[in-house]
Amino acid sequence: MRIHYFNRQSLDLLRIMLSYPVRNVLSRRLCVLKTSQCRIILALQHTKRQCSTSSSEDLDKLGISCSYGPLGMELRRNLLDQWWHSVTRSTAQVFGINTLSSSKDTATGGRGQLRIVETENVKRLLEQQELSKEQLIQNIQSLIQRSTSLRTNFLQGALEQFVPSLELVNRKLPFGLAETGLCFQPSDGSGCPAEVTQTSLVWFCSPRTSSQWLDHWTRHRLKWWRKFALSPSDFSSREVPEEEREEAASRGVRIIYSFPWGEEPLETLWSRGNTELLQTHKDVRSKLQCRDSRKSVPHVVSVTGNMDRGVLAFLSNSLQHLKKEESKQKLLQRKVLKLHPVLAPVKVALDIGRGATVELRQVCEGLLQEFMEAKISAWPGYLETLPVSMEQLNAKYDEMGVLFTVVISENTLESGLLQVRSRDTTIKETKHISEIKNFLSRYISAADNS
Repeated sequence: MRIHYFNRQSLDLLRIMLSYPVRNVLSRRLCVLKTSQCRIILALQHTKRQCSTSSSEDLDKLGISCSYGPLGMELRRNLLDQWWHSVTRSTAQVFGINTLSSSKDTATGGRGQLRIVETENVKRLLEQQELSKEQLIQNIQSLIQRSTSLRTNFLQGALEQFVPSLELVNRKLPFGLAETGLCFQPSDGSGCPAEVTQTSLVWFCSPRTSSQWLDHWTRHRLKWWRKFALSPSDFSSREVPEEEREEAASRGVRIIYSFPWGEEPLETLWSRGNTELLQTHKDVRSKLQCRDSRKSVPHVVSVTGNMDRGVLAFLSNSLQHLKKEESKQKLLQRKVLKLHPVLAPVKVALDIGRGATVELRQVCEGLLQEFMEAKISAWPGYLETLPVSMEQLNAKYDEMGVLFTVVISENTLESGLLQVRSRDTTIKETKHISEIKNFLSRYISAADNS
């Protein structure tokens, strides 16, 4: 287990962005800051949680799930929106579905399955002292089998939706079913299952073309990850070794990100054949056959992503420490979260300069309303009551990843001109207040289409 040490400023950098209270988002590869009490530090995440363990070996057994602050929630939502648009707009034959996160089906029990068991039911069983050890074990096993199971991925739900979706496309291949949401991962011995934000595309195609479609989706997904990256070369793809393949898969590919502590998979693609599809529909081939010359049962290509890890990848990829010289020859370090414009949680911050405060705030309120109507996320810095210098504000907004800072001043009241500062260049420009909304919209749109 690799240990990384960060100073307090680095750890505080993204506190507004994310918080991490529980389970393994990064395959138990944790960055640890050893203080008088052990603290879990996820790399480049400034967020901390006190833990009761006393060694890095114990930490490796812990589970960690993501919980998000306001900016982290916006970042994840933007990432999920971009994933959805990319997958559903890349071809006309991808449809969204929404399957149940839990099920009463007891026939699909198996290794790694998670079930919800009420503690009161277990307690009542344990209080039955007349039961022998064998009877108690049998009753507990029966209780578990009757309990609700939680999904660990979206594959089964998509396989169940295949037949009704097949009628929708007039039994023609290929087509895909997409879904995003929470899934629950087994604990790997820690006793605490993980909640993971997953994305899923299940692609149904002809057996003859399944390998080509796996290659197609691999190129598509890698290109998508690199599109938003500051350093695209940190994202790569790799074939899954034969000994690591899932039982039903004939081939597998991973989309990988190179974190400071090592490589972690962001998405995994499998060519799964048709075994699972046949099992789901009880081997009734007639209702699974499609309109092609061979009337064959489709093969399945699955694409499963971990968007919590994806958020971490883009935070890691976007964080920069830039050096700048002041007039007094002092060398300062500027921390900037250079997230891609479409991913940045806040596109513009509104602040006021010198002038009549009440009137300036009214102008800010009007601009804020315009931005909201145009779906441009804005930070109302003008509501800040404590005196803060513009240099401090710019440093704060750079660390938040805010694209532009707009300053409304007395000059705005007189001439309609305001100052716009860019996060990426630090250049300050003067624009008319009537131009700013269209300027921001064009900037974000151009970045999205690049």
